[in-house]
Amino acid sequence: MRVSVFLKVQLFLLVLLLGLAKPSAYGQQSFLEPADTLNKARFWTVTLGGAAIYTGFSIGLYNTWYKDFPRTNLRSFDDWGEWNQMDKAGHLFTAYIESNLSFGGALWTGMDRRSAMWTAAGVGMLLQTTVEVMDGFSAQWGWSWSDAAFNTAGVGLFVGQELLWEEQRILMKVSNRFPRYSEAPLPATNGEGQSNIKEWAEDIYGAGLAERFLKDYNGQTIWASVNIKSFLREKDNFFPGWLNIAFGYGVDNVFGAYGNSWQRDDGAGFRLDPIDYPRYRQYYISFDVDMSRLPIKNRFLRTLAGALNWIKIPSPTLEFNSLGEVKFHPFYW
Repeated sequence: MRVSVFLKVQLFLLVLLLGLAKPSAYGQQSFLEPADTLNKARFWTVTLGGAAIYTGFSIGLYNTWYKDFPRTNLRSFDDWGEWNQMDKAGHLFTAYIESNLSFGGALWTGMDRRSAMWTAAGVGMLLQTTVEVMDGFSAQWGWSWSDAAFNTAGVGLFVGQELLWEEQRILMKVSNRFPRYSEAPLPATNGEGQSNIKEWAEDIYGAGLAERFLKDYNGQTIWASVNIKSFLREKDNFFPGWLNIAFGYGVDNVFGAYGNSWQRDDGAGFRLDPIDYPRYRQYYISFDVDMSRLPIKNRFLRTLAGALNWIKIPSPTLEFNSLGEVKFHPFYW
């Protein structure tokens, strides 16, 4: 999952959002308020702006990620077992978020809901498929059918809810607890040289907070956040409209696609003891807040809350993991 690229796109969208919070250029209607009917000026602004972002995204991704690797004919490869499937959860999350954010932009132009839904689904599939095609022509990777399946599932989750309920009752979200990695010396397997876990984690996951937030699998949790009130009968509907129950998936002690061994550019190899560092899965149940359902009157703050609604709210959390442990976290993110 090219999450660092997604982060840059998201930051761009937030900057654009701040720029939209100005006096309306469309008469009396608030600039952030969706148009009642198709507004051609808004439509072409979104269309041309989206095309420019997509073109820049594609060129930038190719030049920063694929350009220096050898290319081949389109091929596929099986990466299902990599990263304890944490990357697959990331594909599901990213495809859903791209579709949901695009839906809001399409509605803003005044497009009817059904047209906006299919437009958003197309955007989500286009962005994710672009990455898969680039992978497919790279000798280093290849087209991943499992990635494509989870991309489709993410878009399908958005479309299915829109068709069933005309609202998103189940949101995909992400959080990261930013684990601290050991700096204790780790000798090379041949005894020549040393490293440490922190050094390797920064090499594969990044060192900056923004990069680690969306790349560090050992701290990251992907959530399905379910709105309680929307599934209750009206007479039992005493829950706050913004209160959600979230179900999360994460991993720990994962420092490689298939195992915890690696090799530096200088040829020195390292390996973690699987007894001291067992790779395992984590399953979470927690509370969350659907920020799009908060009773916020200010249009700008309401729009901003919706744009940030892919971030899980810290709260008490129960963890079950594949080591057979059950843990309670009073405050987990």
